[in-house]
Amino acid sequence: MVEFTRRTLIETSVASAIGSGFVGTASARGDEEWEDPPTGGAPVVKGRIGRLAHTALGAEVTGPFVFDNGEMLFSLQHPSTDNPEPFGTAGVGWLAGHRFEYNGRNDEFEELEPPRTNEEQQRVRVAGAEYELLVRNGDPIEGGSSMWGHPETPDGTPVAEFAGTRYGAFGSNPDMNFLVPTDEDGLEGYLFTNVETSPGSIVRTPIRRSEDGWEVDLDNAMNLENTEAFRNLGGTRINCYGDLAPWGNPISAEEDYVHTRVSGPATVSDIVEAGSGVGLRGARAFFNRPNPSEIQNSLDDLFGEESWSLQGSWALSGLEMLAYHLGAEPVDQVDGENTREPIGNGYPNPYRTGYCVEITEPTADEPTPVKHYTWGRAAWECPEVTPDERTVYLTSDGANKGIYKFVAEEPIPSYDDRTDVRGTLYAIEVTNKQAAMNLPPIAVNLEIDWIELGTATNAEVESWIADYDDVTQVDYLETHAETDWTDDLEAALEEADREVAKHGNRDYVTDEEVVEWAEQYEQYGPDGVDEDLRRVPFLETRAAAKEVGATIEFRKAEGSDTIDDAQPGDYLYVGISELNDGMTDDGGDLRMERVDGGVVYRAELEADYDISRLEPMVVGADAADPASVADDAIINIDNVMVLPDGRVLLCEDNSPLRRSYSNDNLWVYEPPGWGRWPKPGRSRGRSGRSRSRGRSDRDRWWGRDHDR
Repeated sequence: MVEFTRRTLIETSVASAIGSGFVGTASARGDEEWEDPPTGGAPVVKGRIGRLAHTALGAEVTGPFVFDNGEMLFSLQHPSTDNPEPFGTAGVGWLAGHRFEYNGRNDEFEELEPPRTNEEQQRVRVAGAEYELLVRNGDPIEGGSSMWGHPETPDGTPVAEFAGTRYGAFGSNPDMNFLVPTDEDGLEGYLFTNVETSPGSIVRTPIRRSEDGWEVDLDNAMNLENTEAFRNLGGTRINCYGDLAPWGNPISAEEDYVHTRVSGPATVSDIVEAGSGVGLRGARAFFNRPNPSEIQNSLDDLFGEESWSLQGSWALSGLEMLAYHLGAEPVDQVDGENTREPIGNGYPNPYRTGYCVEITEPTADEPTPVKHYTWGRAAWECPEVTPDERTVYLTSDGANKGIYKFVAEEPIPSYDDRTDVRGTLYAIEVTNKQAAMNLPPIAVNLEIDWIELGTATNAEVESWIADYDDVTQVDYLETHAETDWTDDLEAALEEADREVAKHGNRDYVTDEEVVEWAEQYEQYGPDGVDEDLRRVPFLETRAAAKEVGATIEFRKAEGSDTIDDAQPGDYLYVGISELNDGMTDDGGDLRMERVDGGVVYRAELEADYDISRLEPMVVGADAADPASVADDAIINIDNVMVLPDGRVLLCEDNSPLRRSYSNDNLWVYEPPGWGRWPKPGRSRGRSGRSRSRGRSDRDRWWGRDHDR
């Protein structure tokens, strides 16, 4: 094992990094013509990493899950259709022949070399094992009446049959996988898989371990999304990763990027002060526009050189598909084409998506979904529920996003009715702003605090959401345009687009309400705001957090996880897929040097399962790194999963930068000192470990010489 030190950073050569069993540090730089200057301390690994597998061309590594017997599966997400079968179709497969033993140094594997040939790149390869698909996009389920990963209308029509924009091809984006066992050995049960589409899908597939390997029962698989219980919640969108709660229920995260009310670093106060949202407004304002995915082109035509990139607008695709799924009459479907005719009754409520969905009674004939509205609304990559069953950490994907924490007043499973769950939502604030300025990410431990946003029950938030249930696409036109849309639809649509861009959407929470909430918050605190304003931080979480000083600057905050039986002194790991945009600009709390390959942070859990420091452990490849370095460094970590012995699975969703290959990798990360861990089921006795919040650890690592 190569431990990270300042000395090894300087002395480790490219030759020793390439071809070794594991990569400790790789420090070479190349190609001075690259426009992004090299960043010091990238790539770097504190500990070591090894490549266990890579996926086929075009596909991400998502949804890792390790069974109780040490065997593993992951999703093959949106592979290139040019790959030879079976690797040209999305699905979920297991690693036949590999097993995690959790026995310290004896659990080594011979690291997989990077793919070099076209044949190697077009398939999934595993170190010393084979990847065997268990289920694939479109497989017949429920006795052949439905297709795996495909949502339907209430009458059973596949939503894919309608014309219109899609958020990805249906069934092609499997992500989260978690097993709910039905036997004591964890070798039989139900596999819950997320599929990132709009409407979303959560597929429950019976699975068992036979003498010949893992087997699934597709006849008895079901898409939970197609049940009335899910439709009654407003359906789901863009189901990404998730968590298996300590009490055994799967939790699916809705990665609904349309929650973005303002673009980039802007605040709602900026819009109110400017008297116009031109250049500042985000996609959420156009949620109920007819053919909402056309809005960017419309703004470009309306505002010309003043037009701007509307954050989250691409995720407006698939909204009308969600409407059909929920039962809205498809009045805009004419002769196989999608028109601009506005959809009336049954159009989705934006405040009903963008949450974490707990699947209660997961083994029942029809499980019962519960949305945890009190956890806030965002583009959730995943939640991590800690073993106290009260604390939840949440990461939101995209640019200029936050990291959040929810703390329930009582353990969540103690509430017989989940709608009674009551707790407080917090947003992250980086407090050592000077330390984070103009330094490489490896040099900076981020000291953090938590800003309280509000306290409520799920039932209270749901009652606020219900106020917007009857808003339709017709309302978008009738509220914001003077022209009668029934006389001239195109003129009314143009008027409404201009009005909403400038002054906001009056059908939903208004700009003035957000600013008024923030002003009362500053004067009276989160518990002193008017009753009708308490909804703001739960329905407009990102916008509210920005108004009260939270650090809403993280770029693609992705997977988060800790060991299942974590105790104080253990670590929460968080993947930042790309460290750029708001984390590296000239404003706000974060102004570090750019590393497009991202960073994996860890945070020590304190006695109350709080965290107050993010320590960089793995820094990905820099855009200036040549292939000789980038080939064996992480790029854009997405899902993370902590194994029972403390190692961490790191799954890539990469932009290959200067790699010689385009495939995403599955890495096994061994933290410093791994192998000296107590066995699973241990008692570490580290509760209440003291930590210094004085001098930053960057000083002890980086010293006085920042140059390389």
